[in-house]
Amino acid sequence: MEEKRKAQGLVRHMGGCHCGAVRFEVWNSPDLHVFDCNCSICTKKQNLHFIVPKAHFTLLQGSENLSTYTFNTHTAKHTFCKICGVQSFYTPRSNPDGFGVAAHCLDSGTVKSVTVEKFCGENWEDSMQKHKTIRSMSKSTEEAK
Repeated sequence: MEEKRKAQGLVRHMGGCHCGAVRFEVWNSPDLHVFDCNCSICTKKQNLHFIVPKAHFTLLQGSENLSTYTFNTHTAKHTFCKICGVQSFYTPRSNPDGFGVAAHCLDSGTVKSVTVEKFCGENWEDSMQKHKTIRSMSKSTEEAK
């Protein structure tokens, strides 16, 4: 599986929360495409995140240290470390079949570039309807075919 992902141009990024209780690995491009959403919670958290399929994300440690917050439709699962309070990943409303990963929670050394795309979460339904690719970001290459 690792060789297949490398052949697709993916790299293994490692990351976690501030205190180190929560650690994960995620396979994605070294050139990150992150979203800067202005919905109520992303604004408060300054949540710059990229989206990956569930199959590209592995929680390595700390499941017992995670807590989850939901609101509104309760589709998004905002997970955070209950020790230090950092949200290093979550399940986004736009892609409940994947993960949103906070780019700033990745360890250094594997990110080559970061492109930031503004997303109008204040008008979430309209923005999702207009966005051409966000729903496909949580699909693996095989699923997207």
